[in-house]
Amino acid sequence: MAAIIIDGKITAQKIHDSVKLRVQALREKGIVPCLAVILAGEDPASVSYVTGKKKALLEIGMEDREIRLPSEVPEAQLLSLIASLNCDPSVHGILVQHPFPHHINEDKVFAAVSPDKDVDGFNPVSAGNLATGRPGFIPGTPFGIVHLLRDYKIPISGSHVVIVGRSNIVGRPLANLLIRRELNATVTVCHTGTRDLARFTRQADILVAAAGKAGLVTADMVREGAAVIDVGMNRIPDASKKKGYRLCGDTDYEGLLEKAGWITKVPGGVGPMTVAMLTQNVADAAEGIHTQP
Repeated sequence: MAAIIIDGKITAQKIHDSVKLRVQALREKGIVPCLAVILAGEDPASVSYVTGKKKALLEIGMEDREIRLPSEVPEAQLLSLIASLNCDPSVHGILVQHPFPHHINEDKVFAAVSPDKDVDGFNPVSAGNLATGRPGFIPGTPFGIVHLLRDYKIPISGSHVVIVGRSNIVGRPLANLLIRRELNATVTVCHTGTRDLARFTRQADILVAAAGKAGLVTADMVREGAAVIDVGMNRIPDASKKKGYRLCGDTDYEGLLEKAGWITKVPGGVGPMTVAMLTQNVADAAEGIHTQP
């Protein structure tokens, strides 16, 4: 039996439609939800991502305040800019696109963003709120994964979720989110130091591949009927493509089509959800409420 294909674009559109109604209601009260996006440098992937965010924000009636800085911008200047945006009442959310230029300290930048405007959920206060089960902004990718599972009615409570990857952007926050009482999953986190990775992945009811390594998870590593959420977005050389490469995830998509119960598209699975959840966080910030899973 072929796997059910999880199409993130469809679920993301539902989120966008819901947020658009909230934005209309806010505008009637004279409030225009605004996200300030700071981009230092011209990293192609970052520029593409920022462009996608801008399009989504404008489509649902939000203001996109894009601030582009040269890659050599002094760290002190970037931190001063963030401080001024923290104090600007017309700005409801602040997002500093990463990766940053090498001379910029990532921890300092994330900590500089006010927790009340930290719609990316990377401030240590936001991370602490998530880890301790308190209300706060949740990073878009983990939050989007949970919405995908719910939208496709994949059971979370009581399920064993195995996450391959421990980044502060996906793996760690997703684990903290899934073990909250509202979701009630049992979580195993694997990483580069895990011995015999397949021994763990085969136990998963829900497998999340977020290691950033193309084809890491093969069909023999997945239990029959498991839900597979592929967060990977890897560029593989492909002379037949106009750009000279193609995008693929961290799993063997073709090999899993006849084995998994559900599987995300790559691209078009988790990616659209990350942007959708960002818009929801901005709406929450504009309404002065804190996100709950």
